[in-house]
Amino acid sequence: MSEELSPADFVTLFRSVAPYVNLFRGKTFVIAFGGKAIAGPLARTLAYDVNLLAALGIRLVLAHGARPQIEEELREKDLPSAYHGRYRVTDAATLDCVIDAVGSVALEIEGLLSQGLPDTPMANSTIRVVGGNFITAKPVGVLDGVDMQYAGQVRKVDAEGIRAQLGIGNIVLLSCLGSSPTGEIFNLAMEEVAEAAAIALGADKLIYMADSRGATDIDGSLLDELTSDAAERLLRIGDWLSNDLKRYLPCAVRASRSGVGRVHLIGYDEDGTLLRELFSRSGVGTVITRESLDKLRDARPDDIGGLVALIEPLEEEGTLVRRSRELLEREITQFSVIEHDGMIVGCAALYPYSESQAELACLAVHAEFRRWGYGEKLMKHIEARARAAGVRRLFVLTTVTAHWFRERGFVEAKVADLPSEKRLVYNLQRRSKVFIKTL
Repeated sequence: MSEELSPADFVTLFRSVAPYVNLFRGKTFVIAFGGKAIAGPLARTLAYDVNLLAALGIRLVLAHGARPQIEEELREKDLPSAYHGRYRVTDAATLDCVIDAVGSVALEIEGLLSQGLPDTPMANSTIRVVGGNFITAKPVGVLDGVDMQYAGQVRKVDAEGIRAQLGIGNIVLLSCLGSSPTGEIFNLAMEEVAEAAAIALGADKLIYMADSRGATDIDGSLLDELTSDAAERLLRIGDWLSNDLKRYLPCAVRASRSGVGRVHLIGYDEDGTLLRELFSRSGVGTVITRESLDKLRDARPDDIGGLVALIEPLEEEGTLVRRSRELLEREITQFSVIEHDGMIVGCAALYPYSESQAELACLAVHAEFRRWGYGEKLMKHIEARARAAGVRRLFVLTTVTAHWFRERGFVEAKVADLPSEKRLVYNLQRRSKVFIKTL
């Protein structure tokens, strides 16, 4: 039996989600998933999570594929399965299989989103799912001498029509089929449909659910965040990436560069990955942005609230000296901060003294982000500021992080080695250790 959250943990968790509820309401998300996600054991709970997002006021566009279902149709009819590059070679007989498989998957998705039993998370909910001719297609043509026949690409997205449906609370369902102006039907790549829709709508998020938990390094470690440039470099060298990621990454890069706010790559084979990625700071997959989510900058007066929230827990446990809000306001120009996706997650201050000396003070990093190396970045930034100001010796007072500073080139010293101004206000009760680094 799984352990239930304590009342305090439940309240804390529920409150931590509130900022995302406010942030996401009225925003447009495009969620893309292949036929494997629908054929897998977690399709039902994925529908629950989609329902929850819709209930929170998020405007949803779903783009689905049907690769395994198409393969099954081809096997049943004893037809070959052929690819050239990233497209399926689609003759008339294959297209019939594609149409049957895609229609079956679309009906299954609609059924999953229509659940309303009293003992399910979708009780008392009404979700309207709308499909239609929102995608205009064009033929791929002949590639490297191979006639792709009914394999197609996205020519146009009816963004106005999709927005109209989203505006009245409907979920829009896009398949991997599209019609041309001449009435022909083409087999499209699901990931390209999702990319084109996200760009045309100016979506706030494009989410690909893949056969991998996200983009990984060569050793298998998850890459939490990538810029579009870094993702493009990874694609060139990443032979170890999964098949889905090799198809989705190029679309993710193009979408990011074309104005989509965030592109997420998450796995579909773990329950709740969609919610965990969207409603937690650290997420569970890879987020791709045009520019880095991290910003190291000088603090501003409107950062006071964020600084107070960051350092108060460390003041309570005695790691940092207490600073009043008024003192922070007066000394805000001494501070530098690291901002991650709009949240202040780290800070440090530089206080100059006589004789070309300065203090590195109030170095703090949010507990959830300490593994990301933000403390080291802040320290190096303060050292650079100190050098630019002509400081030759940087000192720090600490009660619990002596080893951390020693490992980074600081040498233990005595209170008598501090500048005279600092010695006069040294707190004998805290008995902080003194460390000095020559710059």
